[in-house]
Amino acid sequence: MFVKFRDKSVNDIFINFSHFLDHFMMLIFAKAAYDAGRSFGMGYEEIITYGTLSFILFGACAPVAARLSDVYSRSLLMVVFHFGIGISAVLASFAANPLQLMIYLALLGGFAAIFHPVGIAMLLKSNKRRGLRLGINGVFGNLGVAAAPLFIGIVLIKGDWRFGFCLSGIICLFYGFIFLLNLKEQAIEENSCNNFREEKEFSEGWQRVLLALALVTTAGGFVFGSMTFLVPRYFEISMVNISQSAAFSGFLASLVFAIASFSQVYVGWLIDRISPKRTLLAMAAGQIIFVYFSAQYLDAELLIIMTLAMCFVFGQIPITDAIMARYVPDEYRGRVLSIKFLLNLTVGAMVLPFCGYLLQIGYVMSDLFFIISIVASLIFLAGLVLPEQEGVSLKTIKD
Repeated sequence: MFVKFRDKSVNDIFINFSHFLDHFMMLIFAKAAYDAGRSFGMGYEEIITYGTLSFILFGACAPVAARLSDVYSRSLLMVVFHFGIGISAVLASFAANPLQLMIYLALLGGFAAIFHPVGIAMLLKSNKRRGLRLGINGVFGNLGVAAAPLFIGIVLIKGDWRFGFCLSGIICLFYGFIFLLNLKEQAIEENSCNNFREEKEFSEGWQRVLLALALVTTAGGFVFGSMTFLVPRYFEISMVNISQSAAFSGFLASLVFAIASFSQVYVGWLIDRISPKRTLLAMAAGQIIFVYFSAQYLDAELLIIMTLAMCFVFGQIPITDAIMARYVPDEYRGRVLSIKFLLNLTVGAMVLPFCGYLLQIGYVMSDLFFIISIVASLIFLAGLVLPEQEGVSLKTIKD
């Protein structure tokens, strides 16, 4: 039964849109939480903790997904991914109480965990323009982040959080069929370039690289998770002179995320040409500076500073995968990616209870951004640990 999925793949565009849906579905609750809390008679700082298990499983189930993809196939797991997140979202829309909502969100997080170790491994199988293609894929993922608050903000004008989950789930189910129909036999590439040969062994210095990437992944997971979850709500309370509409503040958050997403294309192009180490150091420095200053401004100034901050937060994303692909052979990438996202997304899940606790004991949201900027300094430290490695020559890229 499963044999027909072996050695099947799809064009990049389908993997890219799957990345969009992965982050879109995981961020629906970020915007819908306030409305869901009201329907259950709870405050925002209370209801967000019910999404914690979802984000934990988003990371914790990654190794399971990677192992299953090795046993069966990557393409099969990607089919399961689409139908799993779709059905989970529809179930969440029927939750009768916060406990049921938590269970269905956890189910959604478990299925959503499939994409990163499996989908990214499918993308990395081809070695052509790897940095640029990772950057483009990252744009789609973060456009999913951007679309979630905009979509739910619009839904909340006429409907409620339940309709937002149900409609999103139906979209995922529909796309699952499209993905399934476009699976095809995977082409075998000839690897004539020494720079991008099909790696069979770990490259020299891989232990040091993986140690540095583990630190980047852990700190980056906290920064990414906190920024993407907090910004939509932060705009609602810090841009009152611009808008008092949940829909418009959601649009502004989406606009920031969408603009910042395209930084990954430039970064992906850059790491094909210059040292990924230098690129990572620049991205980390930008996060420290602009995340800190985002807590100092309101209204239009906040919008500008936050856009710059998110450019550096999103811009960092393709760097670690590109570095990993240069040191780890394809046979082991799924497993390494699963550990990476286990760290990244599990730490990101801790953002919800951590921030909820700080808000409950008297801290305000601007204080949280100061803490995030301190955590971002660990990414800069990890960049210093990385060995120097030049980008790929222009000749190789053209080939």
